[in-house]
Amino acid sequence: MRFVFDLDGTIVFQGRPIAAIIQEALDDLLAQGHEVIFASARPIRDMLPVIPERYHSLPMIGGNGSFVMQNRTNRFVATFPDEQLKAILLLMEQYQCTYLIDGEWDYAFTGVPDHPIRNNVDPLRLAKQVPIEALGTMVKILILSSLDMEALYEQLTPFDIVIHRHGKENVLDISPTGIHKWSSPQKLGVMPKGFVAFGNDANDIAMFQHAIHSVRIGGHEDLALHSTETVELSGEVEQVIAAKINELSRYYSNLE
Repeated sequence: MRFVFDLDGTIVFQGRPIAAIIQEALDDLLAQGHEVIFASARPIRDMLPVIPERYHSLPMIGGNGSFVMQNRTNRFVATFPDEQLKAILLLMEQYQCTYLIDGEWDYAFTGVPDHPIRNNVDPLRLAKQVPIEALGTMVKILILSSLDMEALYEQLTPFDIVIHRHGKENVLDISPTGIHKWSSPQKLGVMPKGFVAFGNDANDIAMFQHAIHSVRIGGHEDLALHSTETVELSGEVEQVIAAKINELSRYYSNLE
Protein backbone atom coordinates (compact mmCIF):
# COMPACT_ATOMS: atom_id res chain seq x y z
CA MET A 1 0.00 0.00 0.00
CA ARG A 2 1.11 3.57 -0.60
CA PHE A 3 1.02 5.92 2.39
CA VAL A 4 0.99 9.69 1.73
CA PHE A 5 1.94 11.95 4.64
CA ASP A 6 1.47 15.69 4.97
CA LEU A 7 4.21 17.22 7.15
CA ASP A 8 3.40 20.28 9.28
CA GLY A 9 0.74 19.55 11.88
CA THR A 10 0.55 15.91 10.75
CA ILE A 11 3.91 14.24 11.41
CA VAL A 12 5.98 17.42 11.96
CA PHE A 13 5.23 19.71 14.89
CA GLN A 14 6.54 23.19 15.76
CA GLY A 15 8.93 23.05 12.82
CA ARG A 16 11.00 20.25 14.36
CA PRO A 17 12.13 17.20 12.33
CA ILE A 18 9.94 14.09 12.33
CA ALA A 19 10.01 12.66 15.86
CA ALA A 20 12.03 9.49 16.48
CA ILE A 21 8.95 7.45 17.38
CA ILE A 22 7.26 8.37 14.08
CA GLN A 23 10.49 7.62 12.22
CA GLU A 24 10.43 4.15 13.75
CA ALA A 25 6.88 3.65 12.48
CA LEU A 26 7.90 4.84 9.00
CA ASP A 27 10.89 2.48 9.03
CA ASP A 28 8.57 -0.40 9.88
CA LEU A 29 6.14 0.71 7.17
CA LEU A 30 8.94 0.53 4.58
CA ALA A 31 10.21 -2.78 5.97
CA GLN A 32 6.73 -4.25 5.45
CA GLY A 33 6.99 -3.37 1.76
CA HIS A 34 4.72 -0.32 1.78
CA GLU A 35 5.63 2.89 -0.06
CA VAL A 36 5.97 6.25 1.71
CA ILE A 37 5.32 9.57 -0.04
CA PHE A 38 5.69 12.97 1.66
CA ALA A 39 3.32 15.75 0.51
CA SER A 40 3.58 19.26 1.91
CA ALA A 41 2.72 22.89 1.33
CA ARG A 42 6.45 23.53 1.76
CA PRO A 43 8.62 23.52 -1.36
CA ILE A 44 11.00 20.57 -1.57
CA ARG A 45 13.83 22.84 -0.36
CA ASP A 46 12.04 23.36 2.95
CA MET A 47 10.87 19.77 3.31
CA LEU A 48 14.41 18.37 3.41
CA PRO A 49 15.41 19.85 6.81
CA VAL A 50 12.54 18.11 8.66
CA ILE A 51 12.85 14.77 6.83
CA PRO A 52 15.77 12.53 7.89
CA GLU A 53 18.49 12.05 5.28
CA ARG A 54 17.71 8.35 4.86
CA TYR A 55 14.28 9.26 3.46
CA HIS A 56 15.50 11.85 0.93
CA SER A 57 15.28 9.42 -1.99
CA LEU A 58 11.60 8.73 -1.28
CA PRO A 59 8.98 10.49 -3.42
CA MET A 60 8.21 14.04 -2.27
CA ILE A 61 5.44 16.40 -3.34
CA GLY A 62 6.06 20.04 -2.46
CA GLY A 63 4.22 23.33 -2.79
CA ASN A 64 0.83 21.58 -2.48
CA GLY A 65 1.67 19.73 -5.70
CA SER A 66 3.79 22.28 -7.59
CA PHE A 67 6.91 20.13 -7.18
CA VAL A 68 7.40 16.38 -7.57
CA MET A 69 10.75 14.83 -6.67
CA GLN A 70 11.77 11.18 -6.71
CA ASN A 71 15.23 9.69 -6.15
CA ARG A 72 16.46 13.23 -5.40
CA THR A 73 15.56 14.37 -8.93
CA ASN A 74 12.83 16.82 -9.96
CA ARG A 75 10.22 15.06 -12.06
CA PHE A 76 7.71 17.90 -12.34
CA VAL A 77 7.53 21.64 -11.62
CA ALA A 78 4.30 23.60 -12.24
CA THR A 79 4.40 27.32 -13.01
CA PHE A 80 1.95 30.18 -13.52
CA PRO A 81 1.30 31.29 -17.13
CA ASP A 82 2.98 34.65 -17.83
CA GLU A 83 -0.14 36.75 -18.43
CA GLN A 84 -1.91 35.30 -15.42
CA LEU A 85 1.11 35.93 -13.23
CA LYS A 86 1.30 39.56 -14.36
CA ALA A 87 -2.34 40.09 -13.37
CA ILE A 88 -1.83 38.47 -9.95
CA LEU A 89 1.28 40.56 -9.25
CA LEU A 90 -0.57 43.72 -10.29
CA LEU A 91 -3.32 42.96 -7.77
CA MET A 92 -0.73 42.26 -5.10
CA GLU A 93 0.85 45.64 -5.77
CA GLN A 94 -2.56 47.32 -5.67
CA TYR A 95 -3.31 45.79 -2.26
CA GLN A 96 0.23 46.44 -0.98
CA CYS A 97 0.81 42.78 -0.19
CA THR A 98 3.76 41.26 1.57
CA TYR A 99 4.60 37.81 0.31
CA LEU A 100 6.70 34.70 0.07
CA ILE A 101 7.06 33.60 -3.55
CA ASP A 102 8.88 30.40 -4.47
CA GLY A 103 10.73 29.87 -7.69
CA GLU A 104 12.06 26.48 -8.72
CA TRP A 105 14.62 26.75 -5.88
CA ASP A 106 15.22 30.38 -4.76
CA TYR A 107 12.57 32.63 -3.24
CA ALA A 108 11.43 36.24 -2.74
CA PHE A 109 10.24 37.41 0.68
CA THR A 110 8.93 40.81 1.81
CA GLY A 111 7.27 39.98 5.14
CA VAL A 112 8.53 41.08 8.53
CA PRO A 113 11.74 39.26 9.56
CA ASP A 114 10.08 37.61 12.57
CA HIS A 115 7.02 36.34 10.68
CA PRO A 116 6.32 32.76 11.92
CA ILE A 117 6.37 31.39 8.38
CA ARG A 118 9.81 32.91 7.76
CA ASN A 119 11.29 30.60 10.40
CA ASN A 120 10.57 27.57 8.21
CA VAL A 121 11.95 29.07 4.98
CA ASP A 122 15.29 27.62 3.87
CA PRO A 123 16.70 26.91 7.36
CA LEU A 124 19.66 25.04 5.85
CA ARG A 125 20.49 28.00 3.54
CA LEU A 126 20.19 25.83 0.45
CA ALA A 127 18.76 28.65 -1.67
CA LYS A 128 18.98 32.42 -2.10
CA GLN A 129 16.54 35.13 -1.12
CA VAL A 130 16.32 37.34 -4.20
CA PRO A 131 14.24 40.34 -5.36
CA ILE A 132 11.07 39.33 -7.15
CA GLU A 133 12.48 40.71 -10.41
CA ALA A 134 15.36 38.21 -10.19
CA LEU A 135 13.23 35.20 -9.33
CA GLY A 136 12.31 34.23 -12.88
CA THR A 137 9.92 31.27 -12.81
CA MET A 138 7.31 31.50 -10.04
CA VAL A 139 5.77 28.32 -8.70
CA LYS A 140 3.88 29.20 -5.53
CA ILE A 141 2.68 32.48 -3.96
CA LEU A 142 1.95 32.96 -0.27
CA ILE A 143 0.35 36.32 0.53
CA LEU A 144 1.26 37.18 4.10
CA SER A 145 -0.51 40.52 4.53
CA SER A 146 -2.65 42.93 2.53
CA LEU A 147 -4.53 46.20 2.86
CA ASP A 148 -7.73 44.13 2.63
CA MET A 149 -7.26 40.36 2.52
CA GLU A 150 -10.97 39.63 2.00
CA ALA A 151 -11.27 42.03 -0.94
CA LEU A 152 -8.08 40.63 -2.46
CA TYR A 153 -9.42 37.09 -2.13
CA GLU A 154 -12.61 38.09 -3.96
CA GLN A 155 -10.55 39.67 -6.75
CA LEU A 156 -8.43 36.51 -7.10
CA THR A 157 -11.32 34.02 -7.02
CA PRO A 158 -12.22 34.35 -10.75
CA PHE A 159 -8.65 33.46 -11.74
CA ASP A 160 -7.99 29.90 -12.93
CA ILE A 161 -5.77 29.15 -9.93
CA VAL A 162 -5.92 27.12 -6.71
CA ILE A 163 -6.29 29.19 -3.53
CA HIS A 164 -6.09 27.86 0.01
CA ARG A 165 -7.01 30.15 2.87
CA HIS A 166 -5.13 29.47 6.10
CA GLY A 167 -7.24 31.14 8.78
CA LYS A 168 -4.85 30.55 11.65
CA GLU A 169 -2.04 32.50 9.96
CA ASN A 170 -4.45 34.71 7.91
CA VAL A 171 -2.60 34.05 4.65
CA LEU A 172 -3.56 33.16 1.08
CA ASP A 173 -1.74 30.23 -0.50
CA ILE A 174 -1.86 30.33 -4.32
CA SER A 175 -0.85 27.57 -6.75
CA PRO A 176 -1.22 27.20 -10.54
CA THR A 177 -4.41 25.76 -11.94
CA GLY A 178 -5.03 22.06 -11.33
CA ILE A 179 -2.24 21.82 -8.75
CA HIS A 180 -3.11 20.17 -5.46
CA LYS A 181 -2.10 17.18 -3.37
CA TRP A 182 -4.08 14.77 -5.53
CA SER A 183 -2.98 15.96 -8.98
CA SER A 184 0.70 15.32 -8.32
CA PRO A 185 0.54 11.84 -6.68
CA GLN A 186 -0.97 10.66 -9.96
CA LYS A 187 2.31 11.59 -11.65
CA LEU A 188 3.91 9.02 -9.36
CA GLY A 189 1.46 6.33 -10.44
CA VAL A 190 -0.84 6.64 -7.42
CA MET A 191 -4.36 5.47 -8.26
CA PRO A 192 -7.70 6.45 -6.67
CA LYS A 193 -8.38 4.30 -3.59
CA GLY A 194 -4.83 3.02 -3.87
CA PHE A 195 -3.31 4.88 -0.94
CA VAL A 196 -3.71 5.85 2.70
CA ALA A 197 -3.52 9.59 3.52
CA PHE A 198 -2.52 11.43 6.69
CA GLY A 199 -3.22 15.18 6.84
CA ASN A 200 -4.48 18.06 8.93
CA ASP A 201 -5.61 21.00 6.79
CA ALA A 202 -7.84 22.16 3.95
CA ASN A 203 -5.08 21.61 1.40
CA ASP A 204 -5.36 17.87 2.16
CA ILE A 205 -9.02 17.65 1.09
CA ALA A 206 -8.36 16.64 -2.54
CA MET A 207 -5.99 13.93 -1.33
CA PHE A 208 -8.46 12.65 1.26
CA GLN A 209 -11.27 12.50 -1.29
CA HIS A 210 -9.36 9.87 -3.31
CA ALA A 211 -7.76 7.87 -0.48
CA ILE A 212 -8.94 4.42 0.51
CA HIS A 213 -8.40 5.43 4.16
CA SER A 214 -7.72 8.93 5.53
CA VAL A 215 -6.49 9.97 8.97
CA ARG A 216 -7.19 13.54 10.06
CA ILE A 217 -4.74 14.92 12.63
CA GLY A 218 -6.45 17.56 14.76
CA GLY A 219 -9.81 19.19 14.31
CA HIS A 220 -9.97 20.98 10.97
CA GLU A 221 -13.72 21.11 10.25
CA ASP A 222 -13.58 21.10 6.44
CA LEU A 223 -11.35 18.03 6.45
CA ALA A 224 -13.70 16.13 8.77
CA LEU A 225 -16.20 15.48 5.96
CA HIS A 226 -13.59 13.51 4.03
CA SER A 227 -11.84 11.70 6.89
CA THR A 228 -12.12 8.03 7.78
CA GLU A 229 -10.91 8.73 11.32
CA THR A 230 -9.35 11.42 13.50
CA VAL A 231 -6.36 11.59 15.84
CA GLU A 232 -6.89 14.36 18.38
CA LEU A 233 -4.09 16.83 19.12
CA SER A 234 -3.81 16.03 22.80
CA GLY A 235 -1.55 14.10 25.11
CA GLU A 236 1.32 12.16 23.53
CA VAL A 237 0.07 12.81 20.02
CA GLU A 238 3.27 11.67 18.27
CA GLN A 239 3.02 8.28 20.02
CA VAL A 240 -0.63 7.98 18.97
CA ILE A 241 0.24 8.83 15.35
CA ALA A 242 3.06 6.27 15.35
CA ALA A 243 0.68 3.65 16.74
CA LYS A 244 -1.88 4.47 14.03
CA ILE A 245 0.77 4.11 11.31
CA ASN A 246 1.76 0.71 12.76
CA GLU A 247 -1.87 -0.39 12.96
CA LEU A 248 -2.59 0.51 9.33
CA SER A 249 0.71 -1.02 8.19
CA ARG A 250 -0.29 -4.35 9.72
CA TYR A 251 -3.83 -4.13 8.38
CA TYR A 252 -2.79 -3.53 4.77
CA SER A 253 0.02 -6.09 5.00
CA ASN A 254 -2.52 -8.73 6.05
CA LEU A 255 -4.75 -7.89 3.09
CA GLU A 256 -2.03 -8.77 0.57
